[in-house]
Amino acid sequence: MSVTMRRHKRRKLKNEINVVPYIDVMLVLLIIFMVTTPLLNLGTDINLPDSNARSVGAPKDPVVVSVYPDGSLALMVERQNQMVTREDLEARLRAIQTQNPGATVLVRGEAAASYQLVMDALNTINDAGVTKVSLLSRPLESGG
Repeated sequence: MSVTMRRHKRRKLKNEINVVPYIDVMLVLLIIFMVTTPLLNLGTDINLPDSNARSVGAPKDPVVVSVYPDGSLALMVERQNQMVTREDLEARLRAIQTQNPGATVLVRGEAAASYQLVMDALNTINDAGVTKVSLLSRPLESGG
C-alpha cells in the first residue's frame, strides 16, 4: 500500500517560467539607468570663432583654397596651387564669381592649421561674394 501511495504523490513537472527574478533584475537595471543617465550629459564650454559661412550641396566645378599653418593661402588654378594674399584671393574669387555665379569654393585646411585661420579664410571667401563654400577632409585610414 505504501508503494502505491508513493507513486501517486509524485509531483508533476511544471512547464511555466518563473519570471519574478527577471522582474527584480529589470527593476534594478531601470534604477541604475535612471541614476546614471543625467550624468552622461556633461558638456564643455568652447569659444568658437565668428563666421558668416553657410552649408551648401555638392560642387560641380570647384575652386580649391588651401589654408596653411603659418596663415598663408593658396588658390588651386589648373591643378597647381598658387600662393596668394587675402586681398588677391578676394579679387580672384570675385572675378570667378562674376564669370560663374554657381561656382563652388572648397576650403582645404591643413591639419596643423588653427581653426581661426580656416575661419578667417572662410570670411575672406564670403566677403568675395561666394555663396557656395564647403570644407574638404580626408577619410581616416584604418589602423588594423
